Amino acid sequence: MKADVGSQPGALGARDRQRAATRERVLNAARELFDEAGYQATTIRQIASRAGVSVGTVFTTFPSKSSILSQVMQDRLGPLYAELDHVAPLLRGSTADRLRSIFAIHFAFEAPRVRLFLAHIAAAYDPDTLPSDRPYGRTPRLKEMICECLAKGVAAGDVDPALDRQEITDLLMAAYAWTYRLAAGRGASSEEMTTVMDRQIGLIAAGFLPR
Repeated sequence: MKADVGSQPGALGARDRQRAATRERVLNAARELFDEAGYQATTIRQIASRAGVSVGTVFTTFPSKSSILSQVMQDRLGPLYAELDHVAPLLRGSTADRLRSIFAIHFAFEAPRVRLFLAHIAAAYDPDTLPSDRPYGRTPRLKEMICECLAKGVAAGDVDPALDRQEITDLLMAAYAWTYRLAAGRGASSEEMTTVMDRQIGLIAAGFLPR
């Protein structure tokens, strides 16, 4: 009996490579469009057109626009958190100083594609975001890094152990996202946003110091 060519390992491998290549084209197209036009203004049709595929192919590859953005940002943020995982244990100073360093690294990293990060923030307010998506606020590594920094602060004696560290983390995350309004509204640089965030961290730190 003649074997079914479509079921042969070589054919399966070729299809997998084609799917992977299509997925990468969709992600590259979406990354460019989100950065150029913003998340809300970008449509699936535009992504498909730039990727050179059909709209149906985009939806076969990803369930929604927010899912595409989630993957774009996970791919982009991976190298940042690899760097931070290396740098964080080497940071010195008070808890507030270490937090300032962590956020300064974030601002510098996002500066070349700040509109893409604004899209990441905007997706957190998209009602069509799926539970499996990871817009800003659902990205666990940044929260974990802040909590780890606060835990070290408790051990060092400059963070009140009675306070809810998750609440402090939420405040810092909110301040970080809010500071990007300066980039959206008047094109502020990473240095300008870092200066503003440094002051906000100082205000938050005044609340978590031991009484």
